[in-house]
Amino acid sequence: MFIQVLLIIAGFILLIKGADWFVAGASALAKRFKVSELAIGLTVVAFGTSAPELVVNTFATHDGLNDIVFGNIIGSNNFNLFIILGISGLIVALSVQSSTAWKEIPFSIGAALLLFLLTNDRLFKTGPANVLSPIDGLILLACFAAFLFYVYKQMKTDTVTLPETETSAKHYTGFKTGLFIVIGLTGLVLGGKLVVNNATELARVLHVSEKIIGITIVAAGTSLPELATSIVAAIRKNNDIAVGNIIGSNIFNIFLILGVSSLIRPIAFNVQFNTDIFILLGGTLFLYLAMYTGQRKKLDRWEAAILLAFYTGYTVFMILGK
Repeated sequence: MFIQVLLIIAGFILLIKGADWFVAGASALAKRFKVSELAIGLTVVAFGTSAPELVVNTFATHDGLNDIVFGNIIGSNNFNLFIILGISGLIVALSVQSSTAWKEIPFSIGAALLLFLLTNDRLFKTGPANVLSPIDGLILLACFAAFLFYVYKQMKTDTVTLPETETSAKHYTGFKTGLFIVIGLTGLVLGGKLVVNNATELARVLHVSEKIIGITIVAAGTSLPELATSIVAAIRKNNDIAVGNIIGSNIFNIFLILGVSSLIRPIAFNVQFNTDIFILLGGTLFLYLAMYTGQRKKLDRWEAAILLAFYTGYTVFMILGK
């Protein structure tokens, strides 16, 4: 078991550093073609923080580890919303732009609701088994395209300042740029393989379900880039990034990553995940309502504390219950 834990940690390090190197190389490449800092932040950096989830899910889907696939995404989204946003909100009360409060948070609610509708085929009598099919994946990717179009329209109307650490694309030589991209992608692939293989082995050793491993260890590990980004943004009082990073990542995870995963092969859905989807829906709705309570368009510290305390308690209950 000790060996599996060490290899999972090594996998997470490779995933995070691989994403970091890939973003550095891709940002430098974008700079060479005179792509704006804002475009880099909303595309390359956004993909970079979601890259660990994408790589882990690609391997898990290929290996038929369905509970790891859903546990990683639903668990990551809940970890992002309750833990990362809770910690960030305790550091500083998080005020957000009107577009985030009135448009992007409802977009995130819609993504979670759509996931519930697409995966519960038996409940809605739309199929003989609960499965996320390639057709469902195309629906999710179509929604992702719509979200990207919305982001594009926002870029043309809003002025957004991104943290310097997120967008400071350095002017590397062509060789160094290519090296960063290749090493980054290699780190992502190797790290993803280490995490998936050893997480499933750890589940067998501990005699716990892949669902628990996926929704806790794997989900928390792949959310580390979002954790670092949001905490740094909160400390620097860049509230829009602290909140927008979480909401954007949650939308990316459902629409893009599960969409791509289901194109690889149909993914059988375990109805036990419905509880976690309901928690995700409830938490996102709570965040939306928080924009109306206390100070408008702001997540107050007491509201952030509720998010953090609730999910910490739920996680402990879930682990002890198994």
